[in-house]
Amino acid sequence: MAFKLSEKHPKKRAFITGTGGGLGRGLSLALAKDGWTIGITDLKEEALTESKKLIEEAGGKAHTYQFDVSKKEDYKKAFDDYVSKVGGLDLLINNAGVGDGGLFGDYALENWEWITGINQMAAIYGSHFAVPVMKNQKSGHIISIASAAGLANMPNMSMYNVTKAAVISLMETLYAELWGFGIDTSVVCPTFFRSNIMQHHRGDKDAKKIGEIIIQRAKYSADEIADYILTQAGNNKFYILHPWQAKMVFQLRRIIPMLFLKYKAKQFAKKDWVKQAQAMKF
Repeated sequence: MAFKLSEKHPKKRAFITGTGGGLGRGLSLALAKDGWTIGITDLKEEALTESKKLIEEAGGKAHTYQFDVSKKEDYKKAFDDYVSKVGGLDLLINNAGVGDGGLFGDYALENWEWITGINQMAAIYGSHFAVPVMKNQKSGHIISIASAAGLANMPNMSMYNVTKAAVISLMETLYAELWGFGIDTSVVCPTFFRSNIMQHHRGDKDAKKIGEIIIQRAKYSADEIADYILTQAGNNKFYILHPWQAKMVFQLRRIIPMLFLKYKAKQFAKKDWVKQAQAMKF
């Protein structure tokens, strides 16, 4: 399918983090079918090689960058190299992220630093590097992948909630700051979909089990979410909420915030989260 983003940005230059698999690869392949040139990043060289092959088979072009997105010097080096090679930037997708869970206080501070570096700081770094380029062009689009978790703030996953809430706050700020420069922004808040987000889990084993159960039972694939994101972004949607549960959470926390908080507390007090996870459908 042809995306409106391709019509808006005919030079088709994108930089996407976390593209070794999952949603990042899905976004890359969807754009590749529209002939985009994509800077792809991941920690794993083998995963990048596979993504590059698939992108080129789909009709796109790929420049690969193997580095840790939480390291700002390495990020800047890769970003600058890509922009230099393609002459600008039309689309930045801050996608790299990891999932984790566990009780606050039990989760080690070292792990807080790890997840914050990947989920939160990488989105800040990417946006920081992209904004001057896009301001100079007077065009561009920044999409950050947050989560409905950053809206719902469910218990037993504070480390993930906090980083995703920070991404939402960042993008809401950038919307106002960049609107007058012809730069579009979007923040994506999905519920669970089938992905490998729990592969680097460091926290509680039960939290990992809950996460894996929900992800395995999720209705939507990463590729389906990718198509939805790119379609909505092309339609100038800022809040990209999917599926209906994400839209419901978005409304509930604004209309009846205290009732929503009390409901979460009562559910958590039942202490049967594994059983509840098995019953969830997204």
